[in-house]
Amino acid sequence: MSADGCLFCRMVAGQIPVVKIFEDDAVLAFLDIGPVSDGHTLVIPKRHFEKLHECPAGFLGQVCSRLGKIACAVAGAMNSDGYNLLCNNGRAAGQLIGHVHFHIVPRNAGDGVFDRWPSYKYDAGKAEQIADKIRRNL
Repeated sequence: MSADGCLFCRMVAGQIPVVKIFEDDAVLAFLDIGPVSDGHTLVIPKRHFEKLHECPAGFLGQVCSRLGKIACAVAGAMNSDGYNLLCNNGRAAGQLIGHVHFHIVPRNAGDGVFDRWPSYKYDAGKAEQIADKIRRNL
């Protein structure tokens, strides 16, 4: 999707109202309209990139340098025990809007949010094969 038709770009431009948490020259942070916990906040870069790996390193550094401050404020305001920081990339990973964004999800012990991580064990030798494939792509 191009920046012209992007829902988040329209939010950055002020064409779609949001419940704003923070804004500066690099990011806009606002409450998610479909939260999984109270205080669930989205942090979006003001420049349009669809996926994390498409962001120039310097710009991504600017965006990430704001995440800690915003996450701390969200967690503190919600009196949460912790928080998840999520960035879905691609539809298969749950990305619904084609503009890179980060979810800050305040968490408390026993809240039932993401209560099961679908982990498994690699068969013998498979981890090293996968690691080799990944290293060749770096």
